[in-house]
Amino acid sequence: MSAVRIGPYTLPNRLILAPMAGVTDRPFRRLCRQLGAGLVVSEMVTSDMRLWSSRKSRLRMLHEGDPEPRSVQIAGGDPQMLADAAARNVELGAQIIDINMGCPAKKVCNKAAGSALMKDEQLVAQILEAVVAAVEVPVTLKIRTGWDRENRNGLRVAKIAEQSGIAALAVHGRTRADLYTGEAEYETIARIKQALSIPVFANGDIDSPHKAREVLNFTGADALLIGRAAQGRPWIFREIDHFLSTGEPLPAPGLDEIEQVLLDHLEALYAFYGDVMGVRIARKHVSWYLATQPGAREYRGRFNCLEDRDAQCASVRDFFAERRTRPGSGDETGVAA
Repeated sequence: MSAVRIGPYTLPNRLILAPMAGVTDRPFRRLCRQLGAGLVVSEMVTSDMRLWSSRKSRLRMLHEGDPEPRSVQIAGGDPQMLADAAARNVELGAQIIDINMGCPAKKVCNKAAGSALMKDEQLVAQILEAVVAAVEVPVTLKIRTGWDRENRNGLRVAKIAEQSGIAALAVHGRTRADLYTGEAEYETIARIKQALSIPVFANGDIDSPHKAREVLNFTGADALLIGRAAQGRPWIFREIDHFLSTGEPLPAPGLDEIEQVLLDHLEALYAFYGDVMGVRIARKHVSWYLATQPGAREYRGRFNCLEDRDAQCASVRDFFAERRTRPGSGDETGVAA
């Protein structure tokens, strides 16, 4: 199995944390890398540098100390603005620039960015050529299979990307119109992979080691992007990597490990965002981590009322202590895959 290369960088495995706004911040990127992701990608950064003074943008621009190679995703619809934003991010430490043409969110698409760009193939070419020319680092691209099911132009856009000098292409197996509903389709990804000589990454509904192997076998993709399945389950990268390497499933993490990973994640959130914002952001992560545990819904309601970090951490410890006292809840019972 050949190694995955993006420009001068060889990834340690075939698993990439997909960029997700509001999720793949620095604490989560570091955690996923520690737990087996071969590459992690930053949250989407707007190409409009006038907006970079906001606290949210400033936190997204912090690339120093990130696991290398540092991949930063930018979004926008103007070739020159994207080129300038790419160059500035490289100055700030980005080692790979990723262009977002995959986000289906209305607030992104209404600004003619994200997957809305796939409607205008000429503009796609102008953007890609401008960004590739503006930086010395590899430029990657994330797309969907098309605008809607009647307009699956992913293959044409993929060929434009290759001609424009894009170093690797990620394809989400849905159209923009599908948002995140229905099942991802991998036929288009397989066709794109067959037509291109640059690395192609498959994305969409990869939520287990067995599904990962199926998608790799079906599409022939060079690597996989994993997004929503890693929320509250960052060890999925370790599980998939082990299964792809050995053919054997890895035991699910026990309660002790889940508790430790979650508490370490909370501490990283408080350190990165400060106590007030960190406490707020911790709520969604705790909800994801505990989603499959008995009593999770009732617990979430109580946890979301807590207003300080010490109370949150104590509450999490109490939750796991109570889980251990239940019959049949030894540490061997982790979260089901």
